[in-house]
Amino acid sequence: MWLSVVTELSLSLYGEQMVCSMSTQLFHIPETKDLKGNAEMHTHLVPASYHRVTATGSALRLQNGESAPSIVETLINCIQNAEQRDRNVHAGLLVMRDAAPASYKQFVENIIRWQEYTELHLQNAKHFVMRITGSTPDQRNYSPNRHFYPCLK
Repeated sequence: MWLSVVTELSLSLYGEQMVCSMSTQLFHIPETKDLKGNAEMHTHLVPASYHRVTATGSALRLQNGESAPSIVETLINCIQNAEQRDRNVHAGLLVMRDAAPASYKQFVENIIRWQEYTELHLQNAKHFVMRITGSTPDQRNYSPNRHFYPCLK
């Protein structure tokens, strides 16, 4: 039942790896080491990565038979947090593209395409979670007595 969520989150995480690798590479190229927007974008990219890793781990645990409602809530919360961070990552990438030297604009465009891939697969995962749980993104159907330690914000 959770395989589709694990698959989509894994694809999203793969895209995130490309975004992280490529945007960090720019710090090590003399012409782009101080590229406007890159450092600021990374303040959102790092937590977005954390939330994707945590969501993926949660989905894997559910796929492997665990069923605690707090795992499902962790999964949902981390997907939502990653979505919020993604908006800022995307905005930062647009700043970077506009500020990039002409010879690196296509490279930054490629990072933007990877970010779009990353976001698409996160959305797919969210839709599968909503189908499985029968909830909307902000609706919670869990006991108020549950013990839950939310993802870091």
